Amino acid sequence: MSDDVRWKRGGVSGRDASATLSGVALFQALWNALAELLGTAATAVLVERAARRALSRSQELADLAIERVDGNYEYMLPRSFELTKGPPAALRDLAAELRVLLAEMTGDVGARHLGQHPALRTWAAGMPAP
Repeated sequence: MSDDVRWKRGGVSGRDASATLSGVALFQALWNALAELLGTAATAVLVERAARRALSRSQELADLAIERVDGNYEYMLPRSFELTKGPPAALRDLAAELRVLLAEMTGDVGARHLGQHPALRTWAAGMPAP
C-alpha cells in the first residue's frame, strides 16, 4: 500500500527532540538505537514481543508489522504514528514494554546506550532498574 510507512535505516538528530518529532521519527530513532546495541534480528524480536505485551492497552499496535525482506528488516507502523508530534499513545505503550524487556536483557547498559541518542534521552531515563 502506498500509505504504509516503511523504513530500513535512518537517523534522528537534535537536542531533546522527542516532543517535536513525529511518532514515525521517534520509532525510527528507537529502532536504530536498539539495532546498534542488539542487532536487527534481536531488535525485531524485542519490538514484536513488546508490541504483543502492549496490545491489550493499544489495539492499533496490531498494525505494527516487522518483516525480513532480502536480508533486511522492514517495518510498517500504525497510522497514528504519522499523525502526531511527539509519541502517540500506542508508541508510549510500546516503549513502556520495551523499557522493561530491555532492562531485563541488558541491565543499565541499554539505558546508557539509548540515552546517548538525543530523541531518546527522556525515554531512556525512565528505564527501570534491573
